[in-house]
Amino acid sequence: MEKILVFDTTLRDGEQSPGASLNINEKLLIAKQLARLKVDIIEAGFPIASEGDFEAVKLIARNVKGPVICGLARAMKKDIDRAWEAVKYSNKPRIHTFIATSQIHMQKKLQKSKEEVIQMVEEAVNHAKNYCDDIEFSPEDAARTNLDYMYDVVKAAIKAGATTINIPDTVGYAEPEEFGKRIQYIFDAIPKAKNIVISCHCHDDLGLAVANSLAAIQNGARQAECTINGIGERAGNASMEEIVMNLKTRKDFFKNFYTGIDTKEIYKTSRMVSDLTGLAVQRNKAIVGVNAFAHEAGIHQHGILSDRSTYEIMKPEEVGWTGEGLIMGKHSGKHAAAAVLKDIGYDLTNKQIEKVTAKIKKLADKQKEVIREDIIAIANDVIGSLAKEEKIIVLDEIKVNTGNKTTPTANITLKINDKLKSGSAEGVGPVDAVCNAIRSIIGPDIKLKEYNLKAITGGTNALANVVIKIEDENNNVFIAESVNEDVIMASTNAFIQGINKALNFKNQTKKPRAV
Repeated sequence: MEKILVFDTTLRDGEQSPGASLNINEKLLIAKQLARLKVDIIEAGFPIASEGDFEAVKLIARNVKGPVICGLARAMKKDIDRAWEAVKYSNKPRIHTFIATSQIHMQKKLQKSKEEVIQMVEEAVNHAKNYCDDIEFSPEDAARTNLDYMYDVVKAAIKAGATTINIPDTVGYAEPEEFGKRIQYIFDAIPKAKNIVISCHCHDDLGLAVANSLAAIQNGARQAECTINGIGERAGNASMEEIVMNLKTRKDFFKNFYTGIDTKEIYKTSRMVSDLTGLAVQRNKAIVGVNAFAHEAGIHQHGILSDRSTYEIMKPEEVGWTGEGLIMGKHSGKHAAAAVLKDIGYDLTNKQIEKVTAKIKKLADKQKEVIREDIIAIANDVIGSLAKEEKIIVLDEIKVNTGNKTTPTANITLKINDKLKSGSAEGVGPVDAVCNAIRSIIGPDIKLKEYNLKAITGGTNALANVVIKIEDENNNVFIAESVNEDVIMASTNAFIQGINKALNFKNQTKKPRAV
């Protein structure tokens, strides 16, 4: 039996999903859960991209034990230096460097010759090797790279000291049979490839990311790069849970392979990533969608009641799905809250647990039952809170007037860099009026792109969970979330948090996109 290494890039490629921006605390929380999931490698970010990315990778390298902690770097010395400065705190650091090798990328993007690119590969891998032994190299857009040239690039990277060669289908162009042959070609053409790890990194533009990854594994790849819930650029990446459960469920077909993943942690990891990124999992998503183990047709229900294996090829418990239930009330204390949060994968600080507990008790005074969804929403609200220095804009006061015979109006006072500024506006509804009033103060550049309201528990005293997407003048999208018993307050707080994220982002270098 051969182990397939699981390389999780949720925090790097996954975060490149439009609007899926995570703060440093959220990244650390996900990284710790990935360690509990027992992924082999965590690609924690792209350190050169921004100060925030650098600090997040460094924090994860310092605090997450078990997996290899990897930082991405272009085939440039400054990128590699920055990546090492971030990952060096891990007891198992890796530098992952890349450069595009397809004709269209070399000609249109890099404007470099084939010879120049190979020289850059050799220099980059050699430079990275000065820092650590674990070096990964990726020929970006490999699936559209001429086979013979890909051979030359890979051979050069191996000779320079790369210990993992990753073959990316960067734009999701490949077909399974074709991609499998591309992987096999490496072993046929380069005998030394048997002494290192060959990896695959597939995108889902044609819906074949998982199929291509499995084809790569069947043809010699021993590392699969993937993300939780398949999130990522454009149509996303190969879904980690789908790759893993294919290998586990179809052992009769994938006879010689296994992963080290603790599959019982899959569902809670999926939910955490969805909750923190704001990217909902589609209901019929394989493995982790809410319909994955649901049966409505009568004939199916009868079969399930008789024997679950009639219509279920895997047990819900195998992926950690145990159903929802009542778990806390107003008499629950800090230790109970900590236990519940740990059970759902939230490893919070004592200070954060105290904040969550206080909010649970406050909510429980209004509604007797506090369910899992409430606690997740409250925990996300606490985790997503910006640091004091990141709160450029702070709400001072808000007044809203609305009714069936009056135009909704909002009067708002904001503290901006310690100075009070007021504004007022009308809207088609109270939330619209609040947003317009805020924009009357800060200017029209920030626009509300998407608004989602979920009454978590139902009833008139339900906890309101507001998730919004805002867009700045450069079309950058930011997700913000707030929880409050009052819909207007939840909406106001979410909008202000989103604006602060956009303003903080302006102070950072724009992120390069990659692989």
